Amino acid sequence: MILVTGATGNIGSALLKELHARGVGPLRGLTRDAARAVFPQGVEAVEGDVADPASMKPALEGVRSLFLVSRLGSDADILEAARQAGVEHVVLVSSITVQTHPHLGPADENLAVEQLLKETDMAWTILRPTQFASNALMWAASIRGRETVRAPYAETALPTIHPADIASVARVALTEPGHHGRTYALTGPEPITARQQVEAIAAVLGREVPFAEISRRQAHAQMVAVFGVEAADAVLDVTGGDVNPGLLMVRDTVSQVTGTPARPFRQWASENADAFR
Repeated sequence: MILVTGATGNIGSALLKELHARGVGPLRGLTRDAARAVFPQGVEAVEGDVADPASMKPALEGVRSLFLVSRLGSDADILEAARQAGVEHVVLVSSITVQTHPHLGPADENLAVEQLLKETDMAWTILRPTQFASNALMWAASIRGRETVRAPYAETALPTIHPADIASVARVALTEPGHHGRTYALTGPEPITARQQVEAIAAVLGREVPFAEISRRQAHAQMVAVFGVEAADAVLDVTGGDVNPGLLMVRDTVSQVTGTPARPFRQWASENADAFR
């Protein structure tokens, strides 16, 4: 039995589809509302919330492998519940900022979760992805409203990753030998700037999408209301204010692990065009 937490999210939903398509099973998806969850036929929907580890105990019964995204709940309690349930292997989604921006609060928190996992007696695989292509959804309302997209650091190019590529690496780690005790830094196939991302979205929509660069101060004021001060500072540092060369580096880990090239941003934009229409 494999349990996928965040089963309705960008990574978890793609992971369940991949596992199911390859005949892997039994599969179980954790969701806060099993009645509304839409999973592939045969995938068991189990209610639970990573923010409430006690609610996960029924979902963990009989589970051999666990897919977990860090920092969505009390990771120490989740990992302990998994250990007590007899889980043998955990695939953890952390962040590449653990190695590129270790001084930032969120990166330090991710590193702490990695250490917690390594200190258990469960086998582990750690995934450290860079910026998600799906972060572009923050512009969806503006684009749908035919307004100008405003973003800082317009010319900073990061190798943004398609969430489905994270899922593909997770699928291999969960089902094939040779991945226990491994840490994988994951990126997309090429660097792409915020301006180029908006241009890619405009291309799949077949219309112009205006773009304007704003200052860090302007962006910070907008983001604090959503993320809080520390998270806003961290995001702005990572995306342009404190760029570490390691964050800009394209890695071929996705193709090395899965045998398939990483998906470009434009593919993500094409697959998610309806969100911007």
